[in-house]
Amino acid sequence: MTEIEVNLLSDKVRQIAYQVHAYFRQGHLEKVYENALTHRLVKAGLDAKPQFPLKVRDEDGTIVGEYFADILIEGELIVEIKAAKFLAVEHEAQLLGYLRAAKMNHGLLINFGAPKFQIRKFALSKPPTKSSLIA
Repeated sequence: MTEIEVNLLSDKVRQIAYQVHAYFRQGHLEKVYENALTHRLVKAGLDAKPQFPLKVRDEDGTIVGEYFADILIEGELIVEIKAAKFLAVEHEAQLLGYLRAAKMNHGLLINFGAPKFQIRKFALSKPPTKSSLIA
């Protein structure tokens, strides 16, 4: 996918996530928002996979851990959902870790728990290489 296509996809996800927020408001568990967002994304014709497994590998390829991204959309965009009072640096670090583990460039961090809907887009400047994962 080109940068423009990923940006258009991000905009579409942003619009659908806002509709979920407008309907459910704050006060639900993350799983409710994840299920609702996944349902609406699929209904909109997007390939959305909830709880997508991501393997974390050491420099020699040994699997050292596994993450589960809340939603993977079109194989290009990782969505991490929160239901917190505010977004914290730890939430951003979590999404960035998922992007590096998946060797992907684009992610959205969405918080449905704050009084005001929060969404942030993250983009790695280039796909991580084997040597950049060693740090």
